[in-house]
Amino acid sequence: MKFQTQVTVVGMKSSKGTMETGQAYDSCKAFILLDMDATKGNMKGQSAGDFNIGLSSEFEKYKALPFPFVAVADMEIVTSGAATKTVIHALRPVDKK
Repeated sequence: MKFQTQVTVVGMKSSKGTMETGQAYDSCKAFILLDMDATKGNMKGQSAGDFNIGLSSEFEKYKALPFPFVAVADMEIVTSGAATKTVIHALRPVDKK
């Protein structure tokens, strides 16, 4: 299921290198505000969830922006049959002018 939603990006982290085992890694994570599950009455407010948004080079598109920033996210909910996850395909910062 694909959809768009407005999100608040509170941080970002790019990471690229090689592990001691020789395996290469290259990713960029966006930390996005999420509502906590208040249905049981023992949580309230928000926390940040991390979402992979591509390779470390993706960070260059956003590093000059003031954080936090609001963006429209192209998202998709996918499943393997056993587990469900939310994937972000694109972030487009919203101009506050």
